Amino acid sequence: MPPRSKGFAKPKNAKKTISRLISYMGKFKALWILVLLCVLISSGAGVIGSYLIKPALNKYIIPFIGQTSHDFTGFAHLLFGVMGMFLVGVIASWCNQRLMMYISTHLLYNVRCDLFNKLEKLPIRFYDAHTHGELMSRFTNDTDTLREMMSQTIPQMFSSIITVVAIFVMMLIMSPMLTLVLIVIMIGVFQIVKIIGKKSANAFRQNQKSIGELNGFIEEMIEGQKVIKVFNHEPIAKADFAVLNENLRKAGTAAMTYGGVMGPVANNLSHAQYAIIAIIGSIFMIIGQSKAGFLNWFTGMLDLGTLAAFLQYTRSFSQPIGMMSQQANSILNALAGAERIFAIIDEEEEVNEGKYTLVNAYEATVKNKELKLVQSFAKTGEWAWKNPVDNSLKKMQGEVVFDHVTFGYTPEKTVLHDINIHAKPGMKIALVGSTGSGKTTTINLLSRFYDVPDDCGQITYDGIPINEIDKDSLRRSLGMVQQNTHLFTGTIKDNIRYGNLDASDAQVYEAARLANADHFIRHLENGYDTVITGDGASLSQGQRQLLAIARAAVANPPVLILDEATSSIDTRTEALIEKGMDSLMEGRTSFVIAHRLSTVRNADEIIVLEHGKIIERGSHDQLIAAKGRYYFLYTGNRITLDE
Repeated sequence: MPPRSKGFAKPKNAKKTISRLISYMGKFKALWILVLLCVLISSGAGVIGSYLIKPALNKYIIPFIGQTSHDFTGFAHLLFGVMGMFLVGVIASWCNQRLMMYISTHLLYNVRCDLFNKLEKLPIRFYDAHTHGELMSRFTNDTDTLREMMSQTIPQMFSSIITVVAIFVMMLIMSPMLTLVLIVIMIGVFQIVKIIGKKSANAFRQNQKSIGELNGFIEEMIEGQKVIKVFNHEPIAKADFAVLNENLRKAGTAAMTYGGVMGPVANNLSHAQYAIIAIIGSIFMIIGQSKAGFLNWFTGMLDLGTLAAFLQYTRSFSQPIGMMSQQANSILNALAGAERIFAIIDEEEEVNEGKYTLVNAYEATVKNKELKLVQSFAKTGEWAWKNPVDNSLKKMQGEVVFDHVTFGYTPEKTVLHDINIHAKPGMKIALVGSTGSGKTTTINLLSRFYDVPDDCGQITYDGIPINEIDKDSLRRSLGMVQQNTHLFTGTIKDNIRYGNLDASDAQVYEAARLANADHFIRHLENGYDTVITGDGASLSQGQRQLLAIARAAVANPPVLILDEATSSIDTRTEALIEKGMDSLMEGRTSFVIAHRLSTVRNADEIIVLEHGKIIERGSHDQLIAAKGRYYFLYTGNRITLDE
């Protein structure tokens, strides 16, 4: 198996990540226009409401002092106007939130679909190189950060930006000089935020990486609890967990520290800014009352109402800035998660350049009168390879040839050396040898989970190079029973039918009888309708193996691959299903990987692999008579063992 990677190579181009997110957002253009309209109304209502402080002071409150008659009607109208503006802003803000929730949930739906669809298209080598915990982290932690950004951060950022622009324009109209003072202060604020934001980005990126590593470790430990307990490795597991947990604690502490610093720093600076503007504004107001001309205009011809409105704008101006500073952490966190998601979506998909397809010979000849086959073959309804050039059919016989195949998962290490195998139609080929000798790798190449390099030999299937066969058709022709079985949540009947979704109930029952699984299934509470969960945790390992064999049987494949298919079955059960397995393999080309050599005695050819090389081949009797490696593996008697 190829080595596992220590982590994903995450892209660090923020502009590219944002561009990818915008492409998803572009699917909701009409809704975005409504969101923008709601934000404009909400922000505009707040800006106008603050501006009304000026006429309230200058026209109604200040003139009331020392006067006996008051314009309560006008003042009431003004108050109701202010209330109306803020009410409109609240309604627009509510609509904005509802729209953003709709957009965010549907956007995440699309992202998850693309991510899952991508996972279905990735080659086996990708899964061999990455832990399940790392991949699950993309669907949980990383998508959750996107959800938070879309549903909360972006609406607040939109509102903050529009509010800041509108307030800035109003302040510039009221007093250019005070606005200039505010700009100088804000430049200092932005520099501080920039420094903290840069450190925060690195901290959040490391935090996401640590979460993925910890999740992957926890999943492995949960799956391997039996092994851990058998070998008393609990202290080691806890020690390893403590290291990863400490790494996550440090990364999380750094991320949260920088995230927590931004808000208080921005808030304190806003308070200082408010005080400075109030002092300078008061000075300008005094100057404006005693001076005239350009200085008076530049300071804004300030009066008490104008200064009060400007100070309110200053506060309203600082709040969005502070909010944007705080939301910057959420954006950085979401971008880090999006980078990891897009890194998988950008992974190279499994290449399927094959053109030969597997078709039912009889159906093909009926549908196309020009497709000619031998009459006896056409009536059988057997399988055939369809040539993509002239649509001619070639009978599928199950002849597999490994022609001087050399292969390594990495260029640095060769796993198979000059492998030559000729499996004639209907032959039973057994691959035996020590662990790591290359048996499973041979099957991986036949299934095209990995491809043989162009200059490292060739594998042909009925004379057709397998890289010219459509992968779906190739794998449809191969029935595989693996050592590590996997069952899906659902009924036992559905799990068996997984090998052939069109199989009838009668075919499912027959496949179960063939695999000798029918007896134990019918003794379950609900028989074939028994629902299993958690990879069939309620069943024994042997029972799960029997269901996997039944699944292969119902698929009725032309070529059968048994990778330690009986490894988890006791000797008595093995004897009971041996006849069924022989019936299943009858007339089919079969490849059997076995450590239990009693299961391969009747193989047409036994191939002994060691260190990726074929060191012996022949029938059981021939290899026993040779008294070589196979003799030692079978008897344990080291008489003539050539290492």
